[in-house]
Amino acid sequence: MAVAASAPAERRAGLAFVLPALLLITVFLILPALWTLYLGLTDYRLTGTAAAHPRIVGTDNYTRALGDKDFRDALGRTLLFVFGSAVVGQNVLGFLLAWSLRSARAWVRATVETVVLLAWILPGVVVAWLWIAFLKDQGGTLNTILRTPGHDWWFEHPMGALIVFNTWRGTAFSMMLFSAALSNVPPSQLESARLAGARGWQQLRDVVLPNVRGHVLTNTLLISLWTFNDFTPYLITKGEPHGASAVLPVYIYLTALPGERLGFASAISLIMLLINLVLALAYVRILRRRA
Repeated sequence: MAVAASAPAERRAGLAFVLPALLLITVFLILPALWTLYLGLTDYRLTGTAAAHPRIVGTDNYTRALGDKDFRDALGRTLLFVFGSAVVGQNVLGFLLAWSLRSARAWVRATVETVVLLAWILPGVVVAWLWIAFLKDQGGTLNTILRTPGHDWWFEHPMGALIVFNTWRGTAFSMMLFSAALSNVPPSQLESARLAGARGWQQLRDVVLPNVRGHVLTNTLLISLWTFNDFTPYLITKGEPHGASAVLPVYIYLTALPGERLGFASAISLIMLLINLVLALAYVRILRRRA
């Protein structure tokens, strides 16, 4: 009887612990998601009649978005941004740094890790300002080094510059994750491969990569989703020139606030959410298949 009587009390205590988290999730995730879903079904704007009395337009915003050239271009730029700076850039550079630092001297390793981590932990506004100064056409650091005054890197190579910027900024996470993964590779396997005549690349291919494959997939999933939803490019280019650097988060912002089309922007946001879910499910499926 005592055990039976204590069960409801334990459930109430458990609910009391969980309730604050559920409240936060409801306020900051569920309600905004439902509000965005509602806005996506309306012609809501910031000003005018549609602001005071929005009309329900059903799926018109979604069909219009899928047929909109600007949206498709922004999606293409976003996928290029993710592939170039996350899937390839941060993955490859992070792994190379982690692999190279395994046998480096302590002071070299500490120096490199500190420099790389600074790029990751600095606020986005500070990092954006540094890169604006670095690639500035007049008096920029890169133009001073290359002696090419007046060369506007942001205007002439907007997506290439953003890919390099995001690779530099986000490599620290990949480096730390791969460093932890490489430390768990059994030394006996590496020694056996070395005694069998395997060289550096062969050891990497036959011993290291099979052991860290799951970490590679996990890292790729995380940095891909972060990059896909990254708004930092707006701090640097504001989508210029002429929308050539407007990735999806920037395009949604420009549509919602300067463009005042909140209903249309909300529909794009939900499409973006579905793309995130598809990417996440695809990576999880691959990870389970390889496990």
